Amino acid sequence: MSALPVIALAPTVLFATSAFAATGPGRRPAAAPRLSEAAALGAAALALAGLGQLLLSGPAVLRLGGEGPLSLVLRLDAVSATMVALVAFIGWVVMRFSRSYLDGEAREGAFHALMLATLASVLLLVQAGSLAVLILGFVAVGAGLRQLLLFYPERAEARRAAAKFSLVWHGGDLALLIAAACLWSATGTAELGRIAALAPAVSGPLLSFGVAFLILAAVLKTAAFPLHGWLTEVMEAPTPVSALLHAGIINGGGFLLIRMAEAVQTSAGAMAALVMLGGLTALFGAVVMLTQSAVKTALAWSTVAQMGFMLLQCGLGLWALAMLHIVAHSLYKAHAFLSSGGAVAAVASLRRPGPIAVPDLVAVLKSFALALALFALVAGLFSLALGPKSPQALALGAMLIFGVAYLVAQGLADAAPVALTRRTAITAAGAAVAYFSFQLLAGLIWGPHLPPVPAAGALEWALIVLAVTSFGLVALAQTLFPLWAHHPATAGLRVHLANGLYLNAVLDRLIGGFRAVKSN
Repeated sequence: MSALPVIALAPTVLFATSAFAATGPGRRPAAAPRLSEAAALGAAALALAGLGQLLLSGPAVLRLGGEGPLSLVLRLDAVSATMVALVAFIGWVVMRFSRSYLDGEAREGAFHALMLATLASVLLLVQAGSLAVLILGFVAVGAGLRQLLLFYPERAEARRAAAKFSLVWHGGDLALLIAAACLWSATGTAELGRIAALAPAVSGPLLSFGVAFLILAAVLKTAAFPLHGWLTEVMEAPTPVSALLHAGIINGGGFLLIRMAEAVQTSAGAMAALVMLGGLTALFGAVVMLTQSAVKTALAWSTVAQMGFMLLQCGLGLWALAMLHIVAHSLYKAHAFLSSGGAVAAVASLRRPGPIAVPDLVAVLKSFALALALFALVAGLFSLALGPKSPQALALGAMLIFGVAYLVAQGLADAAPVALTRRTAITAAGAAVAYFSFQLLAGLIWGPHLPPVPAAGALEWALIVLAVTSFGLVALAQTLFPLWAHHPATAGLRVHLANGLYLNAVLDRLIGGFRAVKSN
């Protein structure tokens, strides 16, 4: 299948334009902003052409060099084509936004050069077909993002965030390097497609160690608990950097797991670790997010929670849904960051809402029962029409429907009007229908290219029960929050949660971050 995937040209265009923009790093460079946006648009057009090539000619592989561990391979398939199209589209939107946002900055040209180089590195990463390209892509992305985080080097907080990012990200690079060495030794190949084909038939400690370090690399790349702190402190960088990071770069760990899904799924322990750590990160991030008053900081904690949920999906073997999660979260989070300034002004201009209906315990329990009943009904209808669903998919749907239960609780409160009750019930049913519909769509697009959901054994059932119970209890506590929000103990708990239980402060102390800030 040696051919030239069209998407391979996209990072080349961006790297070339980045080099040109770097020649005029100062304020108001002659053509750099316009040319940067045009290059990003060109990369998006190449991404669409790559999708067309995939549909017309099927998967393609471009090999540069020999067959050894340093072989350079680019790959066009459903996963890489989707990721390239997603990253290129978001990159174009971000670069278009940057034209006005950075207009007149002292280092405007340098910013465009760095953004294009980082965007090109992400595009190279997501079409990696060999371990060498995968590692090269991650290292290049980390180097570019570090310079963007230090765009205002005089800010001590920016230096601290960049130091923590480098520590965690490059720690992930080291873990990935060790994993690559183990996987190459275990399978005798560095090409990702061949590793995927050989891994299920390979046994031994080398493969197990390789998968373990793959998990470690993915966990570090997704800012999972407890090394999540750097992701919540990158607001010292310009807003376009935050948008590109939270909508694209942070998904690198999830992409790594999806691309290496066949190898990861050979280890039940690795899958269990992803479920437990991902679930903990998702719950922790979601709870802390509710205590944040700053819009961008709340969005950052939302990203922590979303990345944890993606790790959970991978641990359950729901690879196609994890891909869908990456696409949906990227589009939503890019819009959220780029529109955050306007959103603050819009909210400030609104008339303050009046009193809301506060549901009591009975209404909350009824809401959870109703939401789950509607979910079970929709699941049963889809199963009858399209075949039975896996326990993992049903468990994930139940966790998602817990979020809808809060709305249903508002509708069941005594003070709620009948129209609200009706709308919330329809919302719950609509969410269940949407979940199974999108699950079907994801299965059609990416399912044939990813391993099937593993059969649920004793360990899988234990993890499913643990995950559903944990998410249910946290959702119940959040729904009941208005009933105990004014208790004296709540004020202290809120302070501790708003500070992320001080885990980030521990890392600051370990790397000397406080001294860095104090010195200025």
